[in-house]
Amino acid sequence: MQFLKMIWNSSGRSIFMLVGARKGQLGSWFGIMEELQARHRKEVKDLQNRITGMKKQATKSTRKEVNSKCFNLQEDLRIRHEKEIRELNGAAEEIVEDGCTPEQLLRELSLEKSEQVAESEEINVQEPQRRRRNRQKERLAKRDAEIARIKEEARLEASKQPDLRKIEQDAIDQLCSVNRLKQYDIQPDGHCLFASILDQLQLRHGESARDLSVSKLRSLACEYIRQHKDDFIPYMFDEESCQLRDIDVYTEEMESTAKWGGELEIVALANQFNCPISIMMSGRPKHVIHEKGVNPELKLVYYKHTYALGEHYNSLHDDI
Repeated sequence: MQFLKMIWNSSGRSIFMLVGARKGQLGSWFGIMEELQARHRKEVKDLQNRITGMKKQATKSTRKEVNSKCFNLQEDLRIRHEKEIRELNGAAEEIVEDGCTPEQLLRELSLEKSEQVAESEEINVQEPQRRRRNRQKERLAKRDAEIARIKEEARLEASKQPDLRKIEQDAIDQLCSVNRLKQYDIQPDGHCLFASILDQLQLRHGESARDLSVSKLRSLACEYIRQHKDDFIPYMFDEESCQLRDIDVYTEEMESTAKWGGELEIVALANQFNCPISIMMSGRPKHVIHEKGVNPELKLVYYKHTYALGEHYNSLHDDI
C-alpha cells in the first residue's frame, strides 16, 4: 500500500515522500495528487464551518477581530495548500521505497538480484553466466536512468518556484526604508514575540518598563486574557482538532512554557499597556491593534518565510 507523508528535510523545508511503495514500482503521482486535492477540499469545507461558528459567537465589540482572524485563517490555508501542491509536484526528488532513498533502493536491488543469480545458477548451471549479468546490468541501468530523469525533472521544477524568503525580506526591507525604520533581530526561540515587545517597551516607554521581563510579559498577557474571557472565546479554537480550547489551560501553558505567542497575546498586552501595537508584514497593510491606546506605539515586524523555524517577530527601531 502506498501513502503520502510530509517530512522536513535538513533545511527545514517540508517535502513529500512516497512511503510503502511495492518493490519494483516508483508509484503513480497522479493518484496521490487526487488524494491531496480531496483533502484540501475537506479542509476548506471544515474551515468554512469553523468560520461560521466563530462569526455566530462574535459580539459587536469582537466582530472586527473575528473577521480579521477568519481572513488570516483562510489566507494561511490557501498558502499552505498551494505550497503542498508545489511540493508534491517536486516530490519525485524525494522518492523512497519502504523508507529507503533511491540510492539505498539500488543497493538493495543489487543484493536481491545477486541472490536471484545465485539461485538461478543452482537450478540451471548450463545457462551462461555472462547473459544473466548483462540482463541485470540492463535492468539496473534502466532503473538508474529513470531515477535520474525524475530527479532532473524535480530539480527543474524546483528552480521555477519563487524564493519566498527573498521576496518577503526584500518587501520588508523596502517598507522599513519608506517608514525610516530598521529591523532589530530577536532570537527565534519561542519567546520572540514577548522579547520584541519587551525591547519596544524599553525603547519607547522608558523608565516604566525598567523592571519588565519576558516571563513578566507572559504573565501580564495571560492575566488579561483570563480577566476578559468573553473577548477571547472566538480565538480559542484548536486548528488541529477544531475544538474549543479551555482558556485556563491555554493561559497556563502560555505562561509557564516557551509556547509561541501570537495575536491573542498582542491584543492582551496592547490593552495592558494602553498603547497601539503595529505589526509590519510582507504583502499586507500594517496591522494596528488597540489604535485608541494613549501611550506610545510599539512597532513589530512579522516574518512567515524568512526563518527556518517558522513564524517570527522582530522589533523595529527608528532609523535616524
